[in-house]
Order: sequence, then structure tokens, then C-alpha cells
Amino acid sequence: MTKRFRRRARLSLTRYLFLANTVLLIVTLVAAGALWTFHEYRDVRAEYTQRAMTMAQSVAALPEVRGYLADPQHRGEIASLAETLRRASDFRYVVIVDAQGIRHSHPDPRAIGGRPHTDPATVLAGNTWTGREWGPAGLTLRARVPVRDDAGEVVGYVSVGVLSSRVTLAASHTLPAIGTTLLLALALGAGGALWISRRIRAKTHGFEPAEITELLEGREALLYAISEGVLAVDADGAVLLANDSAREMLGLPQDCVGRTPEELELDEHLREVLRGDDARQDVFLALGGRLLVCNPRPVRIGEHDTGRLVTLRDHTEIVRLGGELDGVRTMANGLRAQTHEFANRIHTVTGMLDLGAAGEARQYLSELSATTSRASASVSERVRDTALAALVLAKSAQASEQGVEFELAALSDVPRELPWQLRDDVLLVVGNLVDNALEAVGGSGWVELFVLLHRPEEQLLEIRVTDSGPGPANVEEMFAAGVSTKEHGADSYRGFGLALVRQAVQRWNGSVEVDTTEETVFTTYLPVREDAR
Repeated sequence: MTKRFRRRARLSLTRYLFLANTVLLIVTLVAAGALWTFHEYRDVRAEYTQRAMTMAQSVAALPEVRGYLADPQHRGEIASLAETLRRASDFRYVVIVDAQGIRHSHPDPRAIGGRPHTDPATVLAGNTWTGREWGPAGLTLRARVPVRDDAGEVVGYVSVGVLSSRVTLAASHTLPAIGTTLLLALALGAGGALWISRRIRAKTHGFEPAEITELLEGREALLYAISEGVLAVDADGAVLLANDSAREMLGLPQDCVGRTPEELELDEHLREVLRGDDARQDVFLALGGRLLVCNPRPVRIGEHDTGRLVTLRDHTEIVRLGGELDGVRTMANGLRAQTHEFANRIHTVTGMLDLGAAGEARQYLSELSATTSRASASVSERVRDTALAALVLAKSAQASEQGVEFELAALSDVPRELPWQLRDDVLLVVGNLVDNALEAVGGSGWVELFVLLHRPEEQLLEIRVTDSGPGPANVEEMFAAGVSTKEHGADSYRGFGLALVRQAVQRWNGSVEVDTTEETVFTTYLPVREDAR
């Protein structure tokens, strides 16, 4: 309950993004507003500075002012003129000072005849000056211009000033426009932030960041903990996800995410599954040395297809065990056939004895023993590997029960025991090829097995199975996993025999060939070397 309450009390993604974007926007707008206001103040101050300079230059150029200051006696009235000009221009003061630094005009009559509080040396040297200074009226923005006589000599200067507070007040007139603009930008930005936050929430399908983190962690823990392979592609066919099992099964590189199946050179049948062309369940694929079972699933979010997800299960060992079970079943059927045949022969001998034909019974048993010994001896002489010879005898019994003529070719020769690593795959190849031939010929016909360990190097084992049945319509398709010309029935592993043969051959870098010109001939070559695997 406490955890659920804390989760509900958290700020939602929409509100978090809205508040974060809004706060960022406010900070940005405040900074922009401050810079804008400062820029406006500088413009207004520059304007008032220029106006003060223009006023000072105009007063300094008046003949009355120049004549008054050039006259050593300073005859005439100049203060009233300066005050009239000040009132007309709305400046704080217009002060006329002679070369000795004595004021001859001032808004305060008591200040006339006194000296300025600032040093007039710069302007009396013939230079103009602008800036801000403190005076009796407070902080003022001032401009000073020298006054020259007809000879060009500096005879005094004119100082014009305006209160800095007046400049600030003039600059503040732009604040409403600045504030209105910033508020409008804030409103538009907040609306945009709200729209963006809602769009992001829609893109995340309503999940909060904590929930997305939990889903991601759960997905990673699940996908990389299971033994099944998981491969996901988006709507464009690019790989979105491949866990470790899928990378191992398919031989994918570490940088497979974002690449297409064509770029990864995946099997064509697997590409069809990923594209959705083959939507069957439990699709068998023979890839390299593996038999994989693929289960594709479309991924839909709402009403849209966003890709496909394929799970991969490695059934190589299961199918191999199924093949071995078929071999055991074949041997059991052979023993059952031999038992049945043995029972018939015992009944025959018993009948002869009941009839009193003991001599005929003795001769029948002698001939039967010789026939059986010759068959076993023929196989054991040509095939010295005990396990392979036993399999040949079992297949011979199976063919006899089926009514098919089975023969071990006279040129067959395996003069020694095969390496144990190779023996299992040889038994798999022989068993599946003979079973495939027996199924092809049906209840009549013939099958010939040829097994030869080539000499003198004895490094290549040839296995050839020839039958009188009809050849396959599509040879390549016959080697695909799960493909069979017979009905599967209860045997869920039918259709994997030739696929297992091809894999066994590939494991030893051998080859398999099919010839259907006259009879159907399956020929395999397996290197008999430890380093060939």
C-alpha cells in the first residue's frame, strides 16, 4: 500500500515535462527581458546624451554667449538667456562658465558666481565631454562643450545636464511593451510545452518513466535469461531485438540491431517468416548444424502493425534423439520379424517331426543354418565395424518383412572399426537413407546399399543408397526440415531424416549428391579424419 501510494504521489510525466519546460522558458524569458530592458535603457541614455550634447553645442555657438565670455568685463545679461533656453528644452540645468571657472548662469540664482563642483580642466583644454556625475541636484547625465571667441581661443564652456532619474523614467515607458511581449511568449511557450508533453506521453503509450524503467529491466531480465531465441523486427524489417540465444543460434554479430535480414544474410526461409510470408506456427528451419523451430507472432499496438516477433527453439538434440529412437524401433521391428520368421521355421520343423520325417527336418535345419550364416558372414566380411554391420542386418530384416529386396553391394568394404566420433553420424546417414529408400519403393521393389572406405589413404567413406522407387520432385526441398512426401500421422519427427543427413555431412565437411536419372541414388562422402569435424 505504501509503495502504491508513493508511486501515485510521484509527478506524472506530462506534468514533469510541462513544469520543466515552463520553468526553463521563464528563466529564458526573464534573461531575455533583462537584456532587452538594459538595451532599451542604453538607447534612451544615448539619446539623452546626444540631446544634451546638441543643446550644449547650440548654446556655445550663440553670438551672445561667445561675446559675453570673450568680454573681460562680461558686460550684458546672460543668465536670463540660459534660463530661457533651459525651460524651453526641459533640461535640468544650462550653466555657462567662463575661463576662470566662474558660473554666470544657473537654475539656482544663489549658485551664480560660484565654482562648479567638478574639474573643468578637460573642457577648458578645448575638449567636449559627456558622462554622469553627482551634483547638488543628484546624479545627472551631463555634456560640456567649450566656447571659443573669434580667434579660436577657449573663453569658457557650456554645461547641460539632465537627471538620470528622468532618463530611467523615459526608459521605463518601454517596459509595458516588453512585459506584454514576454507574457505572450510565455503563454505560447507554455502551450507548446503542454502539447509536447502530451505528445511524448502518447508516444510512450501512457507509461510513466518509472514504469518504462521497470518494463525495460523486466524485459532484459526475461529475454536474456531464457534459453529460447527471440528475434524482433520492426515494420520496415530492421532488427529491433535479438537476445543472446538468438545471436548464437543464427550466428548474428553483436551489431545486428538496426540492420535488415538481407544485410545480415539470413536464411531465405527465415526472411519469409520475418516478412510474414510464412505465417505458420512451428516452422522448422535447418540452419548450419541446427534444427530450429520458429514461431512468428505479429506485434500490434492499437490498430497498427509495428513488426514481428519470432521465437526460436533448438530441436537439434530432440530430433536426433527421435532419429535414434526410430533406429531402435527399426531394430526392434527387425528382431520381431526375425522372431516371427523363427517361429514359422520352428513350426515347420515341428510338423516334420510329427510326420516322422526326421531326416527331412535335419536337412531343413542344416540348409537354414547355412543360409543364415552365409548372410551374416557376408555382411561381417564386408563391414568390419560391428555397429554398422548390425544396422545393415537390421535393415535387411526390415526390408524382408516389408517385402522389399535388400542387398549389400558386393564391392562394399569397411575393413576396420570407424572412429567413435564418426560412427554415430555414419549410422544416422545409413539408417535415414535406407529408411527413405524403403518408404520410396513401398511394398515392392529393391534397395541396394554400398559402403566403401576408400583406400589406400582410407580417409574418405562413401555411402550410396540406390532404390527402384520414384525420385523426389524437388531435391532441395527434400532436404528441408519437416518436409516429407508421406503423411506425418502420429510420427511427429517424420520429414527430418534427410535434413539430419545433410547436417551430419556438413558437420564433417562432406558432401551429399542425388541422382534421379534412372534409379534414385543418394551418395554421401564423409572424411574419416579427426580434424575434419
